[in-house]
Amino acid sequence: MKNIFSIVKFTLLMVVLFAVIYPLAIYGIAQFAPNQGKGETILVNGKVVGYQKIGQKFDKSNYFWGRPSAVDYNAAGSGGSNKGPSNADYLAVVQKRIDTFLIVHPYLIKSEIPADMVTASGSGLDPNISPQGALVQVKRVAKERKLPEDKVKALVESKINTPKIMGTPIVNVLELNVALDELSKKGS
Repeated sequence: MKNIFSIVKFTLLMVVLFAVIYPLAIYGIAQFAPNQGKGETILVNGKVVGYQKIGQKFDKSNYFWGRPSAVDYNAAGSGGSNKGPSNADYLAVVQKRIDTFLIVHPYLIKSEIPADMVTASGSGLDPNISPQGALVQVKRVAKERKLPEDKVKALVESKINTPKIMGTPIVNVLELNVALDELSKKGS
């Protein structure tokens, strides 16, 4: 009986600690984060169209595409595939992505496709692509939007975020597509 009371007390202590105190502590810390930890939203005409740090699915040919997602961009179920480059199933998926990319971008050859355009990120929700990943799509997007290629290329170059200290340059796909819609409204 003595052990049961000890176990019950310990269980109640853990419930209070992990179900009350810990969430409140995290909530308190979040109040010092940008937007009080609610995520950095991207607004268009006062409406939230997405989050800066969560990738979205863009599959229409008049938009720039982001990285493929192993979870189909489901933010509730973030994750990768756990398959490595020696896995035959994984290689088949990547080859299918390459074939699809080449069909839609017939002006490219396989070696010109940036790896981030055919491989999923670890989270499946990467909102960014490499500048090369955006630049290889310029011709397709410009043609679909009936915009001059040089204007679309300049837009991509204006959206390249270069880290101040360390890291590689990136392009946020949602921010780029929002700016693309604005450019299309102006008519070039």
